[in-house]
Amino acid sequence: MTITETAERLSADELRKLFLFEKLSDEQLAWLSEHGWVIEAPGGTTLLEEGAPAEVLVLLLSGAITLSRKVGEDEVEVSRTDQVGVYAGAMQSYVQDRPDQGYTGTVRVLSDARFFVLRSQDFAWMMRTWFPMAIHLLEGLFLGMRNTQRIVGQRQKLLALGALSAGLTHELNNPAAAAVRATSTLRDRVAGMRHKLAMLAHDELDPRLLGLLVDVQEDAVKAVADAPKLTALEESEREDELTDWLDEHEVPNGWELAPIFVGAGTTTEFLDKLAAAAPPAMLEGAIRWLAYTLETELLINEITDSVTRISSLVAAAKQYSNMDRAPHERADLHLGLKSTLVMLGSKLEGIEVVKDFDRSLPPVPIYAGELNQVWTNLIDNAVQAMDGHGTLTVRTSLDGDCARVEIGDTGPGIPANIRQRIFEPFFTTKPVGQGTGLGLDISYRIVAGRHGGDITVESEPGDTRFIVRLPLTERASANA
Repeated sequence: MTITETAERLSADELRKLFLFEKLSDEQLAWLSEHGWVIEAPGGTTLLEEGAPAEVLVLLLSGAITLSRKVGEDEVEVSRTDQVGVYAGAMQSYVQDRPDQGYTGTVRVLSDARFFVLRSQDFAWMMRTWFPMAIHLLEGLFLGMRNTQRIVGQRQKLLALGALSAGLTHELNNPAAAAVRATSTLRDRVAGMRHKLAMLAHDELDPRLLGLLVDVQEDAVKAVADAPKLTALEESEREDELTDWLDEHEVPNGWELAPIFVGAGTTTEFLDKLAAAAPPAMLEGAIRWLAYTLETELLINEITDSVTRISSLVAAAKQYSNMDRAPHERADLHLGLKSTLVMLGSKLEGIEVVKDFDRSLPPVPIYAGELNQVWTNLIDNAVQAMDGHGTLTVRTSLDGDCARVEIGDTGPGIPANIRQRIFEPFFTTKPVGQGTGLGLDISYRIVAGRHGGDITVESEPGDTRFIVRLPLTERASANA
């Protein structure tokens, strides 16, 4: 609706009945009566449109209105009222560093209504002239909160980055140290095998022993790939069994060789075949040569596993940070969820992680890097709620025309009296110094504002779930 000035005015006495003006002087009310005017709007009219230039302030004189705001592509009704004197429109026009202001919500008329209207520049002049001290305080509060939110938001991102970097360093250190350790041991074993080759070159090694080893070592090495995964108790029992066998066959220090044979999946039955084929005088040499061969294979496997783990971590970090990728694209949500779990691996120790992924979900139009921050915040909060013990559930599914992601934990739950406030900026239940109160606020703004989705929470003791819904269709403003 286009609001134009009319000739109808309110008297000073009528203006004084509005709670916003009840404490003004006669001169101030006379000024308002001169500069403001009255309009009528039929039911069903859109009086103010969210995002349009904020040109007027309106006060309800009669009728009923509704105020709504956009959350992504959806419009959410914030309130509806018929209270005389409620106001909307250019309410922040007195803030000097915001010259191009827009309406922060949409006002619609539910039933025929009358409004008192004041231009934004007149309202700004009035506020700055009549209430200079109050304006300074309001500007300080408004600008201070905005700057504080921006600074603390940046700090929140740095803290999250620091935590992820520490976790990634921890995760990389383990396989790197294992690779270094295995390489050092492998060097010793290769040196030992060079010694055996030197003995062979000088005819110090019985050719019959060499022939025997050629026949059995390939079978033993092939068995390494099929070695069963044993529990600690089963491993200990198998080592005792092999140690007894080695002692019975007079192989010195058999306890040193037993763990190698257990790790390679070598059984006493296999060693029985070797003992039956080897002359007694050659058995110890055959056993030790075989142990060298198997240990070398195990060390190579350990190095391969360690380097593969490092490569996987680097790939996860690359996926998480979205290097070499467009900021907005259609992507598989599961890639970001899995890379986030890898990046937070050090925090998940002691927690059972359940991944229930619906692989039929189509690619979703997302800002992948920003969405990974959402997963980080939600998973980190869940881990802290469980205090390092419990079950973390990450579930995906189709929810109408949206992709649905649930992050669930088995923590104590969120009390009902604070559940409605958890997405407010700076609201936190964590002790001082352990939370900024912006993690969920940032997550909400990324999901709702950037992706046109929504994020809700359902909670009871032992079952808290944050539910993120993301539209499957492309937003018109996605690349804006």
